[in-house]
Amino acid sequence: MSSLHDLTARLYPLRRSLTGDGVRATLRVLGERLPVLVQHEVPSGRPVLDWTVPDEWNWREAWIDDDHGRRIVNADRHGLHVVGYSVPVRERLTWSELRPHVHSLPDRPDLIPYRTAYYAKTWGFCLRHRTVQELDERGDDAVYEVCIDATREPGALTYGEVILPGATEDTVLISAHVCHPMLANDNLSGLVVSAALAERLAARPDRRYTYHFVWAPGTIGAITWLAQNPTRVPLVRHGLILANLGDAGGFTYKRSRPGTFGAASAEIDRAVALAMRDAGEQLDERPFTPYGYDERQYGSPGFNLPVGCFTRTPYGEYPEYHTSADNLDTVSEAQLQGALARLTDTVDILEANRFLRNLNPNGEPQLGRRGLYRALGGLPDAPTQQLALLWTLNMASADRTPTFDLLAVAERSGLPFVALRKAADLLEEHGLVERFKT
Repeated sequence: MSSLHDLTARLYPLRRSLTGDGVRATLRVLGERLPVLVQHEVPSGRPVLDWTVPDEWNWREAWIDDDHGRRIVNADRHGLHVVGYSVPVRERLTWSELRPHVHSLPDRPDLIPYRTAYYAKTWGFCLRHRTVQELDERGDDAVYEVCIDATREPGALTYGEVILPGATEDTVLISAHVCHPMLANDNLSGLVVSAALAERLAARPDRRYTYHFVWAPGTIGAITWLAQNPTRVPLVRHGLILANLGDAGGFTYKRSRPGTFGAASAEIDRAVALAMRDAGEQLDERPFTPYGYDERQYGSPGFNLPVGCFTRTPYGEYPEYHTSADNLDTVSEAQLQGALARLTDTVDILEANRFLRNLNPNGEPQLGRRGLYRALGGLPDAPTQQLALLWTLNMASADRTPTFDLLAVAERSGLPFVALRKAADLLEEHGLVERFKT
């Protein structure tokens, strides 16, 4: 099995955008690791909520030649050179005519910016600013031949999904955007980590939840998925957007809309925070805002799904963001694997969390008589496990109304969730607690 960085490198050169063959090729590669991955094609022009599926865009070549036939810019060398969704063009233009169609970063002259024109009928090129300065020096009357060989016509929007059924239809939604070309951290890190998480979960025979993975273009892809799945959307109990998981930064978590605006924290928000605490990782927690990745679509008022956003350095806050510097050197195997580990921990918490009723709530039950202390004998963490038994018993409900879940016991006691899960299992086996049907 190739490493996550190797998979990132394989996906990196594919020509992704909102639509087109690059998206299909990306999903085919993920499908090699996930045979249950299904590609869906939604035709251009279909209404999806308040939007319409756009025309499909594919490009074959894009370049600028000077009047001596020397190639100044070649998008085959770097896909960011062509503005995404550019209409086709083949013209001879003076520099003064071409200049309005050129984008660069004066403050970072060696980098190519990432620009798109998804919903405008225009075209353009992205250049290193040093190249722009050289062309400026040649004068406004210098002539260039410009080519963008592209199609922008009715086709389809493509998204991929994997559904892993569990014991219940209650669903955990994992979503990542699939539309960015040649950006390793913002796009590909979320894709490869989510695919690896799907592989792990597919190998589990005892899933409690159904896991629904969605790989779709940003904004319009999530909107399309929501419009196409009216019966599945109400089943979502927890969800995460994954992006920017391979850079050198620590973890950041943007809480879900229900967990920010609601009367209580959302379970997914608490699970992420606890997974990080138990792993000894620092977590920068932020409230929901209606700007960012597709958490704002899943968390729009009409859906209000508990979907948070899990990243390392957030969008726009690392220097390579949306430039040619967001390359394969920006992401590392260790950081990708670290994100996968914390997501696995989060899933483990969701799977094991429960509300318990104390069946012997009047006084502390005699644990030694039931052999529970012997069950802990020889364990290196026996004192912790003993405390976990006592905390779990004490916070289990004394009546038929659920009060505290295991997450709350972990938050209140400071004990590792894994210890409390073991304690709850033991107490259930010995008839001292029972789980509520929720």
